[in-house]
Amino acid sequence: MAEHLSQSELDYPFKLLEYFNGFRVSKVIFSACELGVFDLLLKSQKPLSAECVAGELGASVDGMERLLDVLVGIEILEVETIDGTAVYSSTDVANLYLAKGSAKSLHDMIIYQSQTIYPLWNNMVDAVREGKNQNEKTFGLPAEDIFQAIYRSEEEMLKFMGLMNSSWVLDGHDIVTAFNLSCFNSIVDLGGCSGALAREMAKAYPSSSVTVFDLPQVVETAQKHFSEDDDTIGFQAGDFFSGEIPPADLYVLARIIHDWNEEKCLKLLKKIYDSCQPGGGVLLVEALLFENRRGPVLAQIFSLNMLVQTEGREQPASQYCSMLTRTGFTGVQVCRTGKSYDAILAVR
Repeated sequence: MAEHLSQSELDYPFKLLEYFNGFRVSKVIFSACELGVFDLLLKSQKPLSAECVAGELGASVDGMERLLDVLVGIEILEVETIDGTAVYSSTDVANLYLAKGSAKSLHDMIIYQSQTIYPLWNNMVDAVREGKNQNEKTFGLPAEDIFQAIYRSEEEMLKFMGLMNSSWVLDGHDIVTAFNLSCFNSIVDLGGCSGALAREMAKAYPSSSVTVFDLPQVVETAQKHFSEDDDTIGFQAGDFFSGEIPPADLYVLARIIHDWNEEKCLKLLKKIYDSCQPGGGVLLVEALLFENRRGPVLAQIFSLNMLVQTEGREQPASQYCSMLTRTGFTGVQVCRTGKSYDAILAVR
């Protein structure tokens, strides 16, 4: 914006005001999801009035009408007037991504953003001043053990796993097809959480065996809440930092490296390198920053989130490539998907 300010923007800061109010727009969507607005409208066979929606969801008519009108304004809902009464209906985007029942639903991602990320970001000033995460100030939990905070209860674990599941339902196919991985007969997704990315991997490469390796409580919860009838993936419990990792031709680290400081990352990558046979490899999945520090904005925002929630950060491709080569890997390839997450493949 700074290099291309028009005179109209200098006369009146439209873009700045849009940015200032961004958190309000987010909270409108979060609140509608938490209230069940999109689920109700999806199930309805006809447009509903604010009074009807409020009655079904146990809300005030005045408050619901205001919420619905903003959702119309940001083009997530539609409105029409029938017999003098405004009635609301969902757009295709709302039905596809915001209602729980859709195969591409981002509902779990939104709930996690609202109930976990939003409170953390209230302490962003302290995170910047202190240079450390705000789990203690926000949730009363030790800043040093980030997954004790993330998995602080079964409910919170399910929220986080729902977030990850939504992420890979949305971006997983682009990630697993960024490179041709058919030459790897056995694939282990380290920290694979709900198994959503592993399922995309198994669909793309049906002749490969795909296993999720994660903490025992995560594996138990994944099998209980996220398993599918036609699952072809396996699960194995363990800790990739403190224990042994299973043998594999390809190891996947999807949104893992960005959680930790460089020392831990190098330790983990060296362990993976030592476990690889010649020709084996590792696939890193992260939101890559541009080398010139000019974006992508989403990756820059993710990096701030790593500050406020973890002990890591997002990096440009050069930094990941450096870590891989320092731990012995060669033939590093980078693929920017144009979506939220990118892929880096390296071999031994």
